[in-house]
Amino acid sequence: MKIDSHHHYWKYNPVEYGWIDDSMKVIRTDFLPEKLETTIAEAGIDGVISVHARQSVEETDWLISMAHQNNFMKGVVGWLPLIQDDIETYLEKYSGEKILKGLRHVVQGEPDPEFILRNDFNRGISLLKKYSLVYDILIFERQLPNTIKFVDQHPDQHFVLDHIAKPLIRRNELSPWKENIQELAKRENVSCKISGMVTEADFTNWTPEQLQPYFDVVLEAFGSDHLLFGSDWPVCLVATSYKNWADLVIKTISTLSETEQAKIMGENAVRIYDL
Repeated sequence: MKIDSHHHYWKYNPVEYGWIDDSMKVIRTDFLPEKLETTIAEAGIDGVISVHARQSVEETDWLISMAHQNNFMKGVVGWLPLIQDDIETYLEKYSGEKILKGLRHVVQGEPDPEFILRNDFNRGISLLKKYSLVYDILIFERQLPNTIKFVDQHPDQHFVLDHIAKPLIRRNELSPWKENIQELAKRENVSCKISGMVTEADFTNWTPEQLQPYFDVVLEAFGSDHLLFGSDWPVCLVATSYKNWADLVIKTISTLSETEQAKIMGENAVRIYDL
């Protein structure tokens, strides 16, 4: 199976999705399963992992509900209040919900630069392995040093880094992102989604050549066993079409063996998220 490990849905309204500014107005509309099912078929993708776009239990429930109604939705990465004292009550409640494969928190949006090292947050993370949940790491590249310290507190927890940690592609800067990615990738319990790259570049002027050095870094650092294809649809649409992005990733990894390509395009997602 070819799996898209990262996409979102929403019923657009300007209050809940205020981050969609004028430069992204093309995605100021609804994006729901019917639209995605058609889109992935055109790109030769078989299934998807649906990731929350809003930090609420309501969003998690909504994604789970849609996944039960759409066979191509193979798993959900939701949100639960990891910093709350009663987080285990939530984890118990959802423990029978096998379509819930992981959790994520928008650490990149936290005003506290030390949020990822907070005791309450790490207490919540420490409970996830018991419930066989993956944790998706959403950060900016400047947060990588603290993320390495964070990951080292949880050697038995499966982590997946979203959007290659959002390097400064628009400015063509590789360091210190490159060195920090290389260090993070030494941890066997960390994998990385090849996603979100075009939207870290200039939406209208990016080129495949501009992205190539960033591809090279993650391919070398993580290797074919720890990389997952992701589209970041519909956010990617501000810079490229779904099929164009999928085709670019497939072309970029085409120098690898067929076995390695199959891992990146789906097998790793199936294994890591237990699809």
